[in-house]
Formats: sequence, C-alpha cells, structure tokens
Amino acid sequence: MSFGRPNSTLSFGAKPPDRGSFPLDHDGECKEYMKRYLNCMKTAKSQSTDCRQLSKEYLGCRMDKGLMERVSWEDLGFQDGVDATAKTKPGHERPPTGDKLDDERRV
Repeated sequence: MSFGRPNSTLSFGAKPPDRGSFPLDHDGECKEYMKRYLNCMKTAKSQSTDCRQLSKEYLGCRMDKGLMERVSWEDLGFQDGVDATAKTKPGHERPPTGDKLDDERRV
C-alpha cells in the first residue's frame, strides 16, 4: 500500500545540482575568509558594498580549494582585472593559508 503516491514502479533518478550549488566547507579551509566577510556584513548593516573585497577573497579561496567551480570574476559580478588585495581596508587582510608560497606572495 502506498500513501500519497500512486503505486508504481517509477523510480526517481538523482540529478546533479543546479549551478550555484557547491559542497560545504566541512574542513574549514575557507572559514577565516567567511568569518571576516560575515563580520564585515554585520558591521556594515548588511550593505555588501563595503564587503565586496572580502566576498571576492572568500570566493577565491573556495575556487582555489576546489570547493566550487572556477568561474570568471565577471560572471560573479566583479570587475575583471581588479586585484584581490589592492583595496584591502585595515583589519581586512587575508588570513594566512598555511601555504608558505601563498603567504609570501601577499607580503
């Protein structure tokens, strides 16, 4: 007996997630970027303009760690050619990644 659905042999197959869906950061690889962005949003009263650079850094971390598909900055709503660290405000510096080469590039 089936409840709420006709009794049939139809099965529903799984389909890949829609664009924009991405895996959770279970290992916390980009957690510091996320925290800085969310703190900025809280301070800026949810006005994202002041936090765009931190948003870009967070998305960059996700792409670098394979947590989301690599997409052009223009497709994500950022101007192409704007350096991710060029307009960093005091207190918004990128957190160390633990990767010595990556950390040295930002100095």
